[in-house]
Amino acid sequence: MKPTIEIEYCPKCGWLLRAAWMAQELLTTFSDDLHAVQLRPSEVAGRYTIIMDEELLWDRKREGHFPEPKEIKQRVRDIIAPDRSLGHSDR
Repeated sequence: MKPTIEIEYCPKCGWLLRAAWMAQELLTTFSDDLHAVQLRPSEVAGRYTIIMDEELLWDRKREGHFPEPKEIKQRVRDIIAPDRSLGHSDR
């Protein structure tokens, strides 16, 4: 079964567009490999996490910054297709 990615974002912080942009990046790169990318407004202020099938890929507070698409694409690729090239995102 193809994995599902969930992006949980703080709506009070205005991070919906950031989450939607990341979802677009993931769906564009992994369109054949993912079941879905879901956006979920968080009830916890300041939260921005990315989870794939219950495995935490990114936590803004733990990492200290928002992820660049390249960072998340590499983490997703390493799990679902480790031999796949991401082209310029691998540099």
